[in-house]
Amino acid sequence: MTPEQYVQDKAARSGSSFYYAFLFLPPPRRAAITAFYAFCREVDDVVDEVSDTGVAGTKLQWWRQEVATMFRGAPSHPVTQALQRHLPIYGIRADHLLAVINGCQVDLEQSRFLDFSGLANYCDLVAGVVGEVAARIFGHRADATLQYAHQLGLAMQLTNIIRDVGEDARRGRIYLPLSELQAHEVKAHEILRREAPWGYSPRFSQLMRFQAARAHATYDTALALLPAGDAEAQRPGLMMANIYRTLLREIERLDFQVLHQRTSLTPLRKLWIAARTRWRGR
Repeated sequence: MTPEQYVQDKAARSGSSFYYAFLFLPPPRRAAITAFYAFCREVDDVVDEVSDTGVAGTKLQWWRQEVATMFRGAPSHPVTQALQRHLPIYGIRADHLLAVINGCQVDLEQSRFLDFSGLANYCDLVAGVVGEVAARIFGHRADATLQYAHQLGLAMQLTNIIRDVGEDARRGRIYLPLSELQAHEVKAHEILRREAPWGYSPRFSQLMRFQAARAHATYDTALALLPAGDAEAQRPGLMMANIYRTLLREIERLDFQVLHQRTSLTPLRKLWIAARTRWRGR
């Protein structure tokens, strides 16, 4: 299997909404974003699939060394071998890739966030920087487009957090800021139990509506930052935004039943949203 086949398989097997936006890119940009996305998946899998935090930390350190090796021209992993040739073309820097690794390091060291400021810093590493790199690959002329991409990455990560409350709780993790749980009189143990009557209560619903409102506001902020001159190039990002925002609205429609199930969109629906965005431009 070639490095290019490896990253393609990694992206396809993930089932991510990102994959559907990649399909509409020209081949060179599609190859670059697929390689970058595969890198993000490999690093994220260290946290998700390795139960021993010491072993996971060692693996993340290996990836830091592999990034340095790649920028010296001698990558050893299929993902970095596939990614290397795209680095100078799209202005992908080592600090971009290290930020993603550092975000996963936070996952190893923290299972709670005291306030939204701390959560936003984490989201910037695991999603804002990812958005920026994606925007560079899609193509941009204005610096404001990178600001848009950071905000869009934050909005999509906030959507992920809402969707995954129950799944994260099963692993003993709560990404909803503890200060906001306290403000809505929701106890951490109620979320961790993931069952009625502790989980689904009017207090929990109010907390989740608050989270959703902030996510929607972040989408609006991001879209307002996108310069008209870069909108065409950034069409794949807009596809992803529409897929994720549709998911958020579906979660709202189901009254935030996120503790015992993981709401998702069908592949056909994702493809339809991506195609519709391509036709409409937004």
